[in-house]
Amino acid sequence: MYIVVVGGGNVGFHLTKMLLKEGHEVLLLEKDKHTYQRLEPQLGSALMLGDGCETRVQREVGFARADCVAAVTGEDEDNLIVCQMAKNTWGVERAIARVNNQEREALFKELGIDGVVSATEILFNLVEQEISAGSVVPLAALRRGKIEVIEAVLTSRSPAVGRRVRDLNLPPGSNIVWIVRGEHGLIAEGDTELRENDLVVILAPVEHGAELRKVLESGH
Repeated sequence: MYIVVVGGGNVGFHLTKMLLKEGHEVLLLEKDKHTYQRLEPQLGSALMLGDGCETRVQREVGFARADCVAAVTGEDEDNLIVCQMAKNTWGVERAIARVNNQEREALFKELGIDGVVSATEILFNLVEQEISAGSVVPLAALRRGKIEVIEAVLTSRSPAVGRRVRDLNLPPGSNIVWIVRGEHGLIAEGDTELRENDLVVILAPVEHGAELRKVLESGH
């Protein structure tokens, strides 16, 4: 699968790393020269300097053959333009946009964006459901495969703390793909030992949420 990610901030960088690890062909587009120079040593040929809103750049990076375009910049207007051009100009099957202002979420959906991810809505749901630290929180549904992207913060009482990733008894089809430790992101390897306060990102079938809680959450 060929995926174009537009926007080299934290979201775009970590998304690109995760997709590359999963074996996808990925290209991250970043228009800011300084950000590009900072990311280039880590991403190499998976990174390109260019404005994802420009037709010339879209043609050059191959929007026409992309299976998915994900616009995750910090500017809602840019994300909307990128996704609309991907759908209407290049016929991209799936376009996903990050929306920073929740008031615009309905507009994005009305205009035919396939997937809209709102950080504000995620935070609201955390408060609304009174989810405490250490709980497993679904971040987004990958509708086609019935897979969830799940985030969990490990407390000192989590049974996963002090154990290696390979030793965890995760539900079938579930994989820890990324760990945020302090200010650093880590690719989850089999020998990676989990620590207190680690934020782990997991891909898991939607029906295995309860089993993941037993593996990752603190006891009650």
